Amino acid sequence: MSRKRGFEIITAYKDQNIHLPKRSTKHSAGYDFEAAEDIVLPSIWKMLFKHTAVKMHQWIYTGTKEEVAESIKKEEHVLVPILVPTGIKAYMQEDEYLQLTNRSSNPLKHFLVLPNGVGIVDSDYYGNTQNEGHIYFQLLNFGLYDKTIKKGDRIGQGIFLSFLKADGEEDLSQMKDRMGGFGSSGVR
Repeated sequence: MSRKRGFEIITAYKDQNIHLPKRSTKHSAGYDFEAAEDIVLPSIWKMLFKHTAVKMHQWIYTGTKEEVAESIKKEEHVLVPILVPTGIKAYMQEDEYLQLTNRSSNPLKHFLVLPNGVGIVDSDYYGNTQNEGHIYFQLLNFGLYDKTIKKGDRIGQGIFLSFLKADGEEDLSQMKDRMGGFGSSGVR
């Protein structure tokens, strides 16, 4: 029997008691993903105030417009999402992708969002040379306090979907092969 779609544990997590994603009920569309390790998601408010409190005084009272713009640009790295590892890779057919979505309880109960809305795992991400196809969830904590995610906590869902191609894409020789891992489609 040939494999159509499914999940595997990446090599780096083989002996770390990682669970393959599974559906919770008979009619669930999404496969629940768990965190592969403990991780702390800092509150964006804490990060914002911690890193900019001193700068705010400078911006308001001493900075020129250009100095303020430059200082803000330097501080943008502070408000970045955290990549939560799953220890999982997914295989699927060429005309399919795995859509990563938030759990409905995450924003309401835990103040966690996927800042990219949904994640897209392409079929050629599986087994890539950079990270073996390791799936991460980007999460941002908009709560007032840091959120600790424990290994085994459910952090998101994955849904296998088919996609359609536009007319005129029959010549695939013009397209590049994937060369890396996370965020590596190579097109800007």
